[in-house]
Order: sequence, then C-alpha cells, then structure tokens
Amino acid sequence: MEITGKITGIKYKLILSDELKEIELNKFDINTAPPTCLLKNEKNIFAISKWVSPKRTRSYPFERVYNSLKINKKITVIPIIKDEGAKGDRDFIQWDTVSLMSLLDVFVIFAYYEKADVNPKNKNKISNQKFDNKYVNSKVKEIEQYHSSALHWNLNELKTNLHFVIDKTKTSYNSIEKQTKVKLHKFSGIDSFKEKIGKDVSLFMDFSRGKAKMAQAREFLTTQPKESLSSLSKSKISILNYLGGQYFLTVDEIEISNNKISLIEGKHSKDNLIPSKSDIKDGLIKMILYCNLKNISVNGKRMRCEPVLCLTSTKLKGSVTSKNNLNEIKKYFEKNKLSPLQIALINEVIKESKANKFTLKLKYSK
Repeated sequence: MEITGKITGIKYKLILSDELKEIELNKFDINTAPPTCLLKNEKNIFAISKWVSPKRTRSYPFERVYNSLKINKKITVIPIIKDEGAKGDRDFIQWDTVSLMSLLDVFVIFAYYEKADVNPKNKNKISNQKFDNKYVNSKVKEIEQYHSSALHWNLNELKTNLHFVIDKTKTSYNSIEKQTKVKLHKFSGIDSFKEKIGKDVSLFMDFSRGKAKMAQAREFLTTQPKESLSSLSKSKISILNYLGGQYFLTVDEIEISNNKISLIEGKHSKDNLIPSKSDIKDGLIKMILYCNLKNISVNGKRMRCEPVLCLTSTKLKGSVTSKNNLNEIKKYFEKNKLSPLQIALINEVIKESKANKFTLKLKYSK
C-alpha cells in the first residue's frame, strides 16, 4: 500500500509544552543546560533544545523540540555523528531530520562532540560525550543576528559548514580514541559520509533518502516494543513538502473506511495505565505533521485524512476517544482509576486534540 501526501505549511496550537528555565546567554553551557530551555539577553529571547544523538529514536528528541515550539525563534543542537565505540552504535544525521526541523521553523546547529569518558558499564564503549561549547555558543550568536528563516539558515549551514563540522568530528573522535584508549569505528566511514553528501545539498538528500528508505523497509517488518497495534500496521507514507524535501515515514497503524484514512500514531505502556508524558509528546510531533497533510492519496486514490494519537496499555479497561462526551470520558477515568495527575494530563491532550482537529484514543491492548 502506497500512501502519499503534501505539506504546504504548518498550523498547530501547542498546549502540552512545558515551562522552560531561563538562562542568560553569556552563561550558557550546552553540556549542563536542560534538554530544552530559554536563552535571553537584553535584546532577545529564544528557545534551544539539544539532541543526544542524530538518531531520532533515541532519548525523545522530538519531545525536546516540541517544548520549544511556542517560542518565536527556536534552535536545536544536533550532533552530526555519534560514535559510541567500535562495539557500539554509530549514527549519522539524516536529511529528513533537517527537513523536519526546517518545516517546524527550527534553526539547527550542526555540532560535534569534543570530549568523552570510558563507559563505566562497558570498557569497550565511550559515554558522557560533551559538545564543543565554545563552537555551539558561536553559532547561537550567529543565529541571534540572523534575520532570514530557519530554512535558509539550515540549507546554508549544510552548503557552507557541514564539511568543516565533519572534519572537526573526525579530529575530535581521533583525539577521544587516543585519550580513552577505546577503539572507535573506522574513520573511513566518516570520510565516506563526507564524500557521499558532497558539497551539494541534493546529494545529501539523495544519500539520506536511500538510508531512510532502507530504514523504513526494516521498520515496516517490525513492531517496536512500545507499540501495540490492532489494525493494518506499519504502513509506509511518503510526504512531499514545500522545501523540496521528502519524508519516508512509517505510520504505526492505519484504518480505511469509505474515502477516509486514519493515520494512527501509537504509544503503549505495559507497566502503567497510560504512556509517559515524554512518549505522548513524541507522538504529538507526528500529529503536527498529520494535521497539516493535504492531498492524501492511497494507491493513487484521493482520501480524507484523520490523524489519531492512540494511547494503549495492558492495564486499561475498554476504550474512549476525545469524541466522546465529557460524562463518558469522566466515567472512563473512574472505571480505570486514573490518578488526578493522569486525568489532568489526558485532559490537556484532549484540549490539544480538539484545538488541532485530531482524535485522541485510549484503549486496552496487550
């Protein structure tokens, strides 16, 4: 099944975002700062978040970005490469990550790690990797003076600065390997990455899309541990956007009825009544995308789209959706003995669903 759609712009009302700590710009250290915070000086205030890996499935980076989206000027710091050791993972940044950040009007600082320690739990790996804070702060100050869009910044950084950051990454990991005496992946892999993306953004796009398609194909055959699905699952979707970019995503679950397709993002908990707030926010990033999809086609047939955030648990009884009336929802909470904090969280998600016209569903699932 082939699902396609377009995104021509983003309109979305955030309700679940956190209050952010304020830090004076001249005191900012990316390595000790919270995952998302506010930077301010006498003239400006903007939000900044950080990723702990270029891979999107690690440590809820979407939650961190989500929490920054209410602020007019938003920055996220992403390591272009993270090597945990020859016997661990090595991840590279992908075009679709950059494209998604641009779509959300988030300025990306392509960063690198300059220090690390031997992993205390595994002497063949490194941990506690630290960004080059001086470099990150220099880019923050550049963005402060930058008056064009995040899209223009991100594309320009790819064209003019990515090779420099790749070279710094290679130099830093060479130094880290000597200092920790932990064997890292062969540096030829970094050279290959640099060569394949070239100086042309389109080459980076093509290289990343090829890897994303392979990852999409792999994910299509698997079910993640935190997903518990019941209908047609792991359907592929390709999204074109106005940036000339293209996402190759996997929809957790779909339901088709008449001329309507429900695109369902699933978050599951085995041990608690509802998934965590972090899991829910991670899912809400997908809702931002799905709520702004236009021209949806399934195998070439045009359909209406219904975005659905489905929260499941082995401990829930029955099901309820944001389309139910207040009394029905209240009875569901009572039947499942949700705590006041859990009720408050779900009510906030319901508000966000109604404000943005997606459906929230809670139900039992193994």
